[in-house]
Formats: sequence, structure tokens, C-alpha cells
Amino acid sequence: MPDRTLQALLSDIAAQFAPAAAASSLSAEDMVLTDAIARAGLPIEVFVLDTGRLHADTLELISTIQERYRIAVQVYTPDSEAVAQYVSRHGRDAFYGDLELRQRCCEIRKVRPLRRALAGKRAWITGQRREHSPSRAGVAVREYDALHGLEKFNPLAEWSEAQVWEYIRANGVPYNRLYDQGYRSIGCAPCTRPVLPHEDVRAGRWWWEAAEKKECGLHVVKTGGRIHAG
Repeated sequence: MPDRTLQALLSDIAAQFAPAAAASSLSAEDMVLTDAIARAGLPIEVFVLDTGRLHADTLELISTIQERYRIAVQVYTPDSEAVAQYVSRHGRDAFYGDLELRQRCCEIRKVRPLRRALAGKRAWITGQRREHSPSRAGVAVREYDALHGLEKFNPLAEWSEAQVWEYIRANGVPYNRLYDQGYRSIGCAPCTRPVLPHEDVRAGRWWWEAAEKKECGLHVVKTGGRIHAG
């Protein structure tokens, strides 16, 4: 059973790589991870990057997690001065149609806070799945994150979208209600839309960009022997 394998892996991470942390975007995948961590009472920190542009439905899950699982969710926010400078120079929504400005916005609101969240950790855990997008097709269950200098685990890498939802329904896991409105991958509000029946999982993320560009810089990608943030 996938959930038994998940519990075993998370237990090993907690035992061998403390302190470890799970990065939660409050997605369906990350809610599965949070449930599994809390269910086993594992000493793995759960943290959220609050970009300042998340949907209200997404943010509501933070208090839901704390009340349901009785665990503290660590919340990291971007530097307010850096955000203000970006908005002043380029405009609040300057990322539409400009890949460089979109990546810069992600750098300020996500990547830099992630560095703070991972400081002092020996491993981090994500909800990445191979089915998510072409850029994630080769994601491994375990890899070394050279960019941050620590182990990285993607316990759901081999899971299908159906398996994620089977776990959620079987265990009564709370989830973002935006999924009920046609969303299949949820990020910042201005950069996310529902997907159509024929579209892939992440089609609603930065929908104005080419599929191979749809990453925010949080995950290390290797291309041509070089390491860069994907």
C-alpha cells in the first residue's frame, strides 16, 4: 500500500535526518504529507511560505491544520522592503507576460523565504510528483539538494493524482476547497486558474507561459550537467 510506504519513509527521515522539515504549499499532496506526519507523531516541522498573494481558501488551511492535528505550522513571509521595491519599480502584477519579472517576484516571495525556512535543517520534504509536469517527470524519491546543501525527499514522486485523492478521502484529510472549483494545482491567486478537462495538472499555473517554464525556483533542476533552481 502506498500509504504504508509513505509512513515508513517519513519515519526513516525523522530518525536519520533530524532536524527535517516538510514544505507545504497547502496543496492536496502536502496535506497528505501533513496528515501522515501528524498521524505518526513524527518530529518533522511543517512550514508554509505565505507569499502575501495566496487565496483566502489556501490560508484558511493553516488554522485548520493547527486545530485538527494540534501541530504548529511555521509560516515564513517575504521581506516587506523587497516586496515594496518590486511593486514600486515594476507594478504589483508586472509578472504577466514577462518571465524575468515573474521569476523575480517568485524569488522575493518564495525562494528567499525558503532559504530561511531550511536554515539549520538536514533534510526537507516536498509533495512533488512526476505527473505534475514535464519538468518534474524525472523527480526522485530521494535526492541531494546541492543548492541548499541538504537531503531532499519527494515521498509522493511515484503517486498518481488518483492515489492522492484516495488517501484524502480514506483518511478524511482537509483540503483546499478551490479543488472543488476546478483547480488542480494551486499557487498564488493572480498566477493560478482552474483547468479545463483536457488540460494537465499544472496548466492553471502561470498559464500564459510555456509548460517547461512553469517553476518558481524552489526546486533544483539539473540540465546539461549544470544545477539551477527550477
